[in-house]
Amino acid sequence: MNGLFDLPSDLQHSYWGLIALHLREALLPVLAGLLVALPVAQLCVRLRWLYPPVLWVTTVLYAIPSLAFFVVLIDYTGLSERTVMIPLAVYSLVVFVPAIVDGVRSVPRETLDAATAMGFGPVRRYAQVQLPIAAPAIIAGLRVASVSSISLVSVGMLIGNQGALGNLLNSGMIYNQPRLIWLSVIGTAVLAVLVDAVLIGLRILVTPWMPRDTRRTPRPTALKDAAR
Repeated sequence: MNGLFDLPSDLQHSYWGLIALHLREALLPVLAGLLVALPVAQLCVRLRWLYPPVLWVTTVLYAIPSLAFFVVLIDYTGLSERTVMIPLAVYSLVVFVPAIVDGVRSVPRETLDAATAMGFGPVRRYAQVQLPIAAPAIIAGLRVASVSSISLVSVGMLIGNQGALGNLLNSGMIYNQPRLIWLSVIGTAVLAVLVDAVLIGLRILVTPWMPRDTRRTPRPTALKDAAR
């Protein structure tokens, strides 16, 4: 059993080290994308004319193949984790912006009026009223962005061995070892399932007021990321 997880020395990590690296390279960009999307989405809610051009820009950026994005960034960030993580953060915006905008717009007008009457300013109303009510839509977007990011990290194996579990896939092909290929593929799939399960649990935790049968929030439009 120990031999199953023996890796070539050129990977410079144990199998569990690669898993930790994969999670870091996948989830930190998602968190960064969420932090950027929150104020951008609020601007789109307040200034309705801004939403179409913002959505157009994020969609165009998402259409850039990840490998081309990496090549452009190499001149500025080198063969580093940042070269992989920056495109993933940008890609997440195409999920987060519409998810947050739709969630915030779903807050009843009466609720906003009541918050205003209680003395809530725009920032406090957004943070304490609109975002909690929009939480199911936001977490649905978080699930899509996280799973997409976990799958795309492996492409980083093409630029300086920065693909975490994708590096394992590359080594399996180089050394003709199917064991390494299966460890990479299965490990990536299991990570995606586990992260998705954790986010489902988070949604249940932060929306205790919702009936259990209505917590199955439909996902936003599925992202076609497999061809990257």
